[in-house]
Amino acid sequence: MSSSNISNLPLYRRILFKLSGEALMGSRDFGHDPLYLQKISQQIIDAKNMGCEICIVVGGGNIFRGISHKDIGMERVSADYMGMLATCINGLALQSTLESQNIETRMLSAIDMDKICEPYIKRKAVRHMQKGRVVIFVAGTGNPFFTTDTAAVLRAIEMSCDAIFKGTQVDGVYSEDPKLNKDATRFDKLTYNDVIIKNLKVMDQTAITLAKDNSLPIIVFSISQPDSLQNVINNTGKFTIIN
Repeated sequence: MSSSNISNLPLYRRILFKLSGEALMGSRDFGHDPLYLQKISQQIIDAKNMGCEICIVVGGGNIFRGISHKDIGMERVSADYMGMLATCINGLALQSTLESQNIETRMLSAIDMDKICEPYIKRKAVRHMQKGRVVIFVAGTGNPFFTTDTAAVLRAIEMSCDAIFKGTQVDGVYSEDPKLNKDATRFDKLTYNDVIIKNLKVMDQTAITLAKDNSLPIIVFSISQPDSLQNVINNTGKFTIIN
């Protein structure tokens, strides 16, 4: 490979994109905003065109959040399975949007549902990525009591990803919610221990500990700006890196 081709390669070659369900709502209070689905899909396509192999873990908070079970008098296990099914709905929406733009995808579920997608098998997932397909992981880890953040770290490790890119509604990690406290401190860089000790609400501690044990960088950025995913992949733009 020539030096010019090497210089054109992205900084991160294989990435896991963690997408919250809330990011799919746009300005709505529930469900999906087709405009936001298109915008996010375009960023995924642009990152793929840069030469990245991409897999995605999508949350389900725009439809149902398992951690809200106490508010509705539901036991935790049933609530968590409902949340896993919500991620499948989001995965189908994202898959359909990507394939409408001629991007080949595969959706793999941690819970068998062979009428709509493939079961998660590590070797098949890796092979799909090697063939240039965008792989969408749904149903979390397939187990209650684990979040989609933990699922994202687990899948990123299994896929030998260079980093996790967590797209949120703010441009990094803050000491508090900047929407509630305008004086919240923004961090450019954190260690895994910083996140745990400061109890920062970027990912649950199980996910952070798993990332720490496997030296997997986590990059947190705002998905709301055009080209934000591509910029962060190339180490530009605003983001927080945890390593």
